[in-house]
Amino acid sequence: MSKPKKAVYYFSLRSPYAWLAQYDLATKYADVAEVLRWRPFWEPTERGDADLRAAGGRFVYTPMSKEKHLYILQDVRRLAAARGLSVKWPVDRDPDWEISHLPWFAAADAGIGQRYVEAVQRARWQEGRDICDPTVIKEICAELGIEAFDGTLSDSLRERSTAALMDLHHDDVFGVPFFVYGRDKYWGLDRLPQFVDAVRAGLPAPEAAVPEVALNTRDSDFGHAGGCG
Repeated sequence: MSKPKKAVYYFSLRSPYAWLAQYDLATKYADVAEVLRWRPFWEPTERGDADLRAAGGRFVYTPMSKEKHLYILQDVRRLAAARGLSVKWPVDRDPDWEISHLPWFAAADAGIGQRYVEAVQRARWQEGRDICDPTVIKEICAELGIEAFDGTLSDSLRERSTAALMDLHHDDVFGVPFFVYGRDKYWGLDRLPQFVDAVRAGLPAPEAAVPEVALNTRDSDFGHAGGCG
């Protein structure tokens, strides 16, 4: 039997396109969402970037231009409206993306990683809240029953965060949403349907139902399967 292909979704709690991708996965592609390996994407702090470089990796994302940012404001509004959603744009002041992304590991350990992503993205894009505010994230974590990131990295969390950043390096993730299936890569919300088709094509076919056969108790042999007593 061949080894199943790697199916990864790189999400960001910062990106409006990742918010819309999460919405589509939850509402249209739930079967695929459940088999994906969800991995976080965030801009590391100076310490996180130093740890990443020490491990042999680098963060390949580059900040967007003002013109692209202005375009995104229009584009996301259109895409959200097509889904019956409205956007309440947040204001980011001196953001630290570790605050919102690192608690995802605790949520994933508790089996509620997707619920955490949904809750934080809703707070950011539909409620306009500052997800780099520790108070906001603590409130969300409390509602989900997990611990928030208090700014102190344990050795294990530091290792996990570095490993997650190394995943971005190995898969050459330069933006989000970013999807990987085997060796094929798909970047952007508009590539999600193609990614879904590829993943679904690789899923095991459902077992066909075995029709019930009425037994003739008068003539049937209830011995071994071969019919010999």
